[in-house]
Amino acid sequence: MNIRTRLTVLFALLVGSIILLFSLTIYYLFDQYREREFYDRLHQKAITTVQLLEDVPEVTEEMLRRIEVNYMALYRGHVTIYQTDNRILYTTDSKPEIVSPQFLEQVRNGREIFQRNGELEMLGVRYIDHRKQVLVVVATAIDRYGFSKLEWLREILLISWLSSMVIVLLAGWFFAGDALKPVSDIIDQVNAISATNIHARLRIGRARDELAKLAATFNEMLNRLEDAFILQKNFVSHASHELRTPLTVMMGQVDVALMQPRSEAEYRQVLEGVLEEGKKMNNLVNGLLELAHANSDAATISFRPVRVDELLWHGRALLTQKNPEYHIEIEYEQLPENEEDLIVLGEEALLQMAFQNLMENGCKYSHDHRIVITLVAENDHIRLNFTDHGTGIPPDDLPHLFEPFFRSEITSGVSGHGIGLALTHRIITIHKGQIDIESTLGQGTTVRVALPALQPSSARKPVVYELDK
Repeated sequence: MNIRTRLTVLFALLVGSIILLFSLTIYYLFDQYREREFYDRLHQKAITTVQLLEDVPEVTEEMLRRIEVNYMALYRGHVTIYQTDNRILYTTDSKPEIVSPQFLEQVRNGREIFQRNGELEMLGVRYIDHRKQVLVVVATAIDRYGFSKLEWLREILLISWLSSMVIVLLAGWFFAGDALKPVSDIIDQVNAISATNIHARLRIGRARDELAKLAATFNEMLNRLEDAFILQKNFVSHASHELRTPLTVMMGQVDVALMQPRSEAEYRQVLEGVLEEGKKMNNLVNGLLELAHANSDAATISFRPVRVDELLWHGRALLTQKNPEYHIEIEYEQLPENEEDLIVLGEEALLQMAFQNLMENGCKYSHDHRIVITLVAENDHIRLNFTDHGTGIPPDDLPHLFEPFFRSEITSGVSGHGIGLALTHRIITIHKGQIDIESTLGQGTTVRVALPALQPSSARKPVVYELDK
C-alpha cells in the first residue's frame, strides 16, 4: 500500500468515524426524546383516566373517546387500575397485560416504572384517591408515530453516512495526491541525477514547508557527494600520475641500459636509479595506504590515553636520526603542574604520524631546516603550534592544502607527493581536534593543532605539596 492510499484510508477512517459518532449521537438523543415524550403522554393518560373515574361514577365510551382526542390518541392504548389487593378495579383492555405482583408492589411504594416489551411500552404510577386508597394505574400503548420517525431518521443517517464516506474517499484521494505531489517531483528529480549530471540540484517549490527543507537537505547532501566525487576523481587521477612517473623513469632507464652492452659501473648506476625511483614509489604507496587507513571508520581504531609531549619527542628523535640536518625545538609555553594535562585519548601511531608530517614539512620547506614546536596545556584542550621560517604559502593555496596530492607551485622544487597534510588533517579530525594554517610569504608558516584533553583541568583534583618543616 503506497503512502497516498494509506493517507486516503486513514483520512476516510478518521472522518467516517467522526461522522458515524455524530450520527449515533443524534439517533440516541432523538430516541431518548421520543421515549421521554411518550412517557409524558402515558403518564397524562393514566392520571386523567383515574381522575375521571374518581369524579364520575359511570364512565362511558364517549368520555374515553374525548380523552383520547384531547390528549392525543395512543395506538393500542389502554389503562388498567389495580386495587390494594392487586385486583383490577377498572380496565379499558379486554385482555390486559399481565403485571407481576412485584411490579405492582414497587409502584405502590411510590416508584414510577417505565418498561418496554418489544414495541409495547408500559408505565406504572401510584394514585391515592379521596378515600386514601392506594391505587396502581398501568398505562400501555405503542408509539407508532415515534418509532416511524425513529426508523426514518435511522435510514436518513445511514444513507447520509454512506454518501459522506464516498465523498470523503474521493476528497481524501485528491488532497493526498496534491499533498504528495512535491514528493513525487522530488523522487523524479532524484532519479534523474546520476554520475553524469551530479551537478544538478532539486528545485525547491514551496518556500517554508517541510518538503522544501527536505529538498534543501538533499541539495546539501548532493553538494557533499559532488565534492567527494570530484575529490575521488582527482585522487585517482593524481595517484595514477604519481605512480606512472617513477614507473616511466624506471622503464626508460632499463630500456636504455638494454640497448647495448654496458660496463659494470654503468649497470650499477642504472640499478641505483631504479632503486631510487622504487623507493619513491614505495613511499607513495605507503602514503596511500596510510591515508586509506586514516579515512576508514573511526570506530575500528583503538583509542588509548597517550601523552602528547612523548609523541613529539619520539617523532623528533626519528626525524633527526634520519635527517641530521633537521633542527626541531620543542618548547613548553607553560609547564603544567599535573602530567595528566598532557594526555589525550587517541591512536598513538596515527598521532605520531601526524606530528612527524608537520615536523618534516616545517624542516623540509625551511631554508635553515628548523622548526619550533610550542606546547600549551589549556583547560580542556592541548594546543600545539608548529612554526617555521620558510618561504611561506600563497594565500590562494591555503584552502587547498588539505586536499590529497595538492602541492603549491612554490614547493615544486622539493620532493613530495602532497599526501602528508591531507593525512594529517584526517588524523586530527578523527581525534575530534582542529587544525589550521597561517602563512606569510617570505616569513614562514604556523600550523596550529588543538586536541581535546582526556580530562579537563577543572575536573581534576588539585595537587597539594607538603614541605618538610
